[in-house]
Amino acid sequence: MSDCIGHSAPEPVFEEPWHAQVFALTVALNEAGRFSWSDWVARFSQTLRRNGLSRELDGGADYFDAWLETLEAILAEAGNASPQEVALVRRDWEEAYLSTPHGDPVHLAG
Repeated sequence: MSDCIGHSAPEPVFEEPWHAQVFALTVALNEAGRFSWSDWVARFSQTLRRNGLSRELDGGADYFDAWLETLEAILAEAGNASPQEVALVRRDWEEAYLSTPHGDPVHLAG
């Protein structure tokens, strides 16, 4: 008889696909020299504090909402994506998501 205690399957690192995507995008932008990792950490910490997320975080929705907010702010300050552009893209993605049948991939219209 084998002992299965402590041998459960590992939890997924990311709860949602977009969590992994925004993480990977942030790492790629850092590696491309768009910002230093120490700057990222400082800015992300500020966002977490501003949103009252000082408790231990588990990588869930609140954490990645704050992550995305920080990335959007950095890109806006660098002139890469204005808040208006971000709002338009977010609206387009939401419309695409809501009009896509369940289980089908979501695509933005041309």
